[in-house]
Amino acid sequence: MSKNRFELDSERLGTVDEHGNRVYLHPEDVKGIWKDRRDIVYWILIGLYLVLPWIYINKKPALLIDIINREFTFMGSTFFGVDPILFFLIIISSIFFIAFMTSLFGRVWCGWGCPQTVFISSLFLKVESFIEGSARERRALDEAPMSAEKFFKKALKWIIFALISLHIAHTFIGYFIGPRELFHMTMGSPLEHFGIFSATMIITTIFLLDFGWFREQFCIIACPYGRMQSVIMDENSLVIAYDKKRGEPRRGTPGVLRENEGDCINCYNCVKVCPTGIDIRRGTQLECIACTNCIDACDEIMIKMKRPTGLIRYGSENELSGVPRKTITPRSMIYAAISLLFVGIFILFINKSTDLQILFLRGSETFTYIDQTVTNRFTVKFNHQGGADYKVLLKVHDPALQDKIKIITPISPIDLVSFEKKAIVFFKFSPTLLENGTKKINIDIVDKSSGNVIATKEVVLVGPVH
Repeated sequence: MSKNRFELDSERLGTVDEHGNRVYLHPEDVKGIWKDRRDIVYWILIGLYLVLPWIYINKKPALLIDIINREFTFMGSTFFGVDPILFFLIIISSIFFIAFMTSLFGRVWCGWGCPQTVFISSLFLKVESFIEGSARERRALDEAPMSAEKFFKKALKWIIFALISLHIAHTFIGYFIGPRELFHMTMGSPLEHFGIFSATMIITTIFLLDFGWFREQFCIIACPYGRMQSVIMDENSLVIAYDKKRGEPRRGTPGVLRENEGDCINCYNCVKVCPTGIDIRRGTQLECIACTNCIDACDEIMIKMKRPTGLIRYGSENELSGVPRKTITPRSMIYAAISLLFVGIFILFINKSTDLQILFLRGSETFTYIDQTVTNRFTVKFNHQGGADYKVLLKVHDPALQDKIKIITPISPIDLVSFEKKAIVFFKFSPTLLENGTKKINIDIVDKSSGNVIATKEVVLVGPVH
């Protein structure tokens, strides 16, 4: 039997008991320079998350992913009918960028930027500590039988959790339909927008159960990134590590004299503050989210013991072994190169998609020939991304043919206010213009407001052979 309740079994995770049941963790509060730094980063990220959709540029949210209307807006620029390949390129480039950062700095995303860590540490644990007390008091409350006090505290905590989850979920939905539109929807009956209401409630429930109850289990069981890091990281990756050379043998090791002991006094503070229930002294583990709690907890003890801080610190396996760390390695360069490649492809696609795409489609009748006049009917399909609106005119490019070919459009100019527009165009001309029944001409698409030629397309006119 363990002498210390925080001493972990070597054969199982710290979040399960000998019967495989979950051990609910109550990480103790920690103070220190790394905690202060993370708090600043967390609140900046939370502020950005909550405020960004309310920032309007060119009368649209700074970030809007309108899936229904196939519209993507970012910092005043709007792209319509966004191709799925663009989202694929964003996702794949992000994956390799995270791989690049992980190869250099370990699980810096988990500890400093992941919403799971940010919201739980900054909001949910704070509420839990405020209502139920310290880690020891929370643990005692969970183990105590149900009472009026326990029921009140638990109910109050989950009510506040639900309110926080509602706000997080509404902000999340706001990124997809716009916060102002969502606000007006919430003022009406849920039945008026039942689909949005249902989606919001489902996402609220997911956030509530994840941040309020599932917590570290997501990082340990469900998150694929934790499994990926073992492949991405190497001996030069920066991780949170315990310096065994300095710390061992620990205080209380059988047969070791006090003057021969290392700096670790076996206080288990690093275990008590860990949100995933690991002992960092056992080396780098998949369950470690690099939150730095153990660094602050250990440094506090080292200061009290008048020993140098850094027994647990950021470092690499090479550094702990006395080998200089290589910041840039072939592995990290490969990840960076692949990420930059996909970013470059994404930029090329965006630049191409913002151009006005024009396609002339011939009508079902090849041509009509009435009163010595040939008529060709075309459907012109316009596609363009971006926020620019066009009013365009069609004009024959060759000045010598402008008086010989008449262009008729039911509406002139053609107003391109959406990402896709179709227009009917008739070309009328004398059959003497044709050579063996055909004639290739160039058509200029002219911006009415500026008079500039936006694009020039080739069209083949057909008619009777004389």
